[in-house]
Amino acid sequence: MIKKTTDLGDINLSLDVVASITGGAATECYGVVGMASQKIMKDGFYDLLGRENYAKGIVVNDGDSGIVINVYIIVGYDVKISEVVYEVQKKVKYVLETTLDIDIEAVNVFVQSIRVLD
Repeated sequence: MIKKTTDLGDINLSLDVVASITGGAATECYGVVGMASQKIMKDGFYDLLGRENYAKGIVVNDGDSGIVINVYIIVGYDVKISEVVYEVQKKVKYVLETTLDIDIEAVNVFVQSIRVLD
């Protein structure tokens, strides 16, 4: 739970809200096929998560100077992975800071799988 205090009262943000916004921002980036589960599924494959399950692919922790977000993604084949990861980091940080007005210490992106796009 993230707590903020304003002149008008207290604001409590659920970590699921942060995860949903993070997942939406990450999946909008070029090269990202979708969010992945943190855990390996059967036969070494990762589960591609739908919009309602983004929280399973995102871990939010408290850091020293803000929150630390771990994002698990699946990228498309034939994209420059380092550029995709950098764009996900930038976009997630920007969207969370502007939308929720919270400090982000780090956005760690883990590429779980590569999928061939049809």
